[in-house]
Amino acid sequence: MDPLAPRIAVLGRPNVGKSTLFNRLAGKPLAIVDDRPGVTRDRREARGRLGDMELVLIDTAGYDDSEKDGLDAEMRTQTEIAVADADLCLLIIDGRAGLTPLDEIFADVMRRSGKPVLILANKCEGRAGWPGLMDAFSLGMGDPIAVSAAHGDGMGELYTGLREALGDKFRRVGKAEDTEPPLRIAVIGRPNAGKSTLINTMIGEDRLITGPEAGITRDAIAVDWEWDGRRVRLHDTAGLRKRGKVNDRLERLSAADTLRAVKFAEVVLMLMDAEHPLEKQDLHLADMAYKEGRAVAVAITKTDLLPHREAALKEMKIEFERLLPQMSGAPFLPICALRNKGLDTLMPALTELHNNWDARIKTRDLNDWLAEMIERHPPPAVNGRRIKPRYLTQTKSRPPTFVLMCSRAGALPEAYKRYLINGMREAFGLPGVPIRLFVKAGKNPYVDKDD
Repeated sequence: MDPLAPRIAVLGRPNVGKSTLFNRLAGKPLAIVDDRPGVTRDRREARGRLGDMELVLIDTAGYDDSEKDGLDAEMRTQTEIAVADADLCLLIIDGRAGLTPLDEIFADVMRRSGKPVLILANKCEGRAGWPGLMDAFSLGMGDPIAVSAAHGDGMGELYTGLREALGDKFRRVGKAEDTEPPLRIAVIGRPNAGKSTLINTMIGEDRLITGPEAGITRDAIAVDWEWDGRRVRLHDTAGLRKRGKVNDRLERLSAADTLRAVKFAEVVLMLMDAEHPLEKQDLHLADMAYKEGRAVAVAITKTDLLPHREAALKEMKIEFERLLPQMSGAPFLPICALRNKGLDTLMPALTELHNNWDARIKTRDLNDWLAEMIERHPPPAVNGRRIKPRYLTQTKSRPPTFVLMCSRAGALPEAYKRYLINGMREAFGLPGVPIRLFVKAGKNPYVDKDD
């Protein structure tokens, strides 16, 4: 994200359409949208644009002025941080519902903040929202702008309002800066495994809402961070339960958001609870990320609660590799986020894993190794005819992908492919990294010759 782009906080009471407008300006459905109030909890940032204007957008939880503690208080704190961090605030009211006492309280909060504010009356498609638009004039915070975030109405007027309000901070969309992209790490696991707590401890601030309740995180929240001079983007995700137990639409949307975060990540850190390790859902999540082609590391949380820690961890690792042999050698990291134990080894292990995932191997080295593997254990004869591997080459990295050219490619047994993959992982130092091996046959001039 461009650090010079103006930061725009999208604010308002619950269920007025903040996330819908956030998605509209971001150009993609990043934030979960649902009819029920209170879906958004953590503040979420994304790069956005409106016409030729570049923006950094901050989606927030619906502001509640009640004196509740716990989760509601943390959501309120996250919103207040977003206001303090913004260059300009968009205060949204529901044009169809009209002005409410909570809207007026929120407007007073905006006045005290001293931040520039634009009032948006949302849901003003047609004429249903016009009475609420007229009510918004009574706030005395400038002319409200009629918009429909769902339909894209009023975006021209919003552009004009933003440009006038931003003044010198207005920034046109330009070419992206030629900087090294961040290392993208998705943190996944079952509900209440400690994903948000871990990220807060890693970055050294209470960026994400945490609590003893399961299911607090709903959106996959990206948190930008810097470690050892390198940019890192950590993705906190919603906990995933077994598919058969997911009946709620909102939970299905959260699960889809988590899977999207995994697909766009480079490294996946899967958290397992030391008190209930290696449950079926843990194994499913690790295998899902591995099949997606991501580099996967496993972090065992709450290890301070284990009575015989070293022996228990050793047994867990052996059992994990027995159940998921394709992930043999994956980093297995004991941590305790609450007490900041084991975290000093976390990022070095993830960085090394990423380097292996991005590895390139010379074709000459591959074929020297292949000759040794064939000499040690030749491919079996199928139907009395021997399969002859010719050469091996790497076609891409991320994850490492190889093509083996050989005669009778379709007859090469899967067991021999596993033999080659395991040997490659050991010989070239690729533990825990997905390796894809495709077998192809060269053209046979006698078979392919036209009659």
